[in-house]
Amino acid sequence: MSAANPTVPFWSSAEVEAAISGTIAHLNAKGVLAYPTETLYGFGGAVDHDSVEALIALKGRPPGKPFLLLVAASEMVGRLDLRLSGYAAHLAARHWPGPLTLVLPGGERRISERLRGPEGGVAVRWTPHRALSRLLLAYGEPLTSTSANRPGVAPAMSVGEIVEQWGHAIGGGLLRVLDGGRLEPSAASTVVDCTGTRPRVIRPGAISAETLRESVPDLIGDA
Repeated sequence: MSAANPTVPFWSSAEVEAAISGTIAHLNAKGVLAYPTETLYGFGGAVDHDSVEALIALKGRPPGKPFLLLVAASEMVGRLDLRLSGYAAHLAARHWPGPLTLVLPGGERRISERLRGPEGGVAVRWTPHRALSRLLLAYGEPLTSTSANRPGVAPAMSVGEIVEQWGHAIGGGLLRVLDGGRLEPSAASTVVDCTGTRPRVIRPGAISAETLRESVPDLIGDA
């Protein structure tokens, strides 16, 4: 990444491999990362307190509005002491990796409380994005995730939109931008609250309630 090219190529397998070491160093330095996902470009970083606060400051996130976590292995969930109940495990086994976000209990003293939502849990999705999954596996830890846009602006589908909106943060070294090309519009993930005795849809999305009920017949709500 240079002043002439403020983004890091992140498309081909060779580009992804070349980007990993510098990206992990940026994450270890509590920096914020912009990266492609299966739906849109996201902002994120490590799950420790200082990294989460850096993301909150950049995004201007209001209190009480948490971020989700992206993972690429079940071990990442377990190491944070997040709990997959019986029905949550069934949903994960059927639909991960994929467009399903599960709000899980647990994680006390392991992650920033700013990641915990109003249901009392932490939102987690196993991303199917090839390049991002490779980065996550190399890093070995989850990444926080929120859309890479300013309030009131449509989510970014290309790095050009990020550079236009966040040039100061990029130039100052706070924000590292991984360029995975222009993304195609797609449906958001379905979000299911798994903190109670029964699973409950809290945001309809790509996976319908009918499909989810094939794994958990007592699902509450529609998607």
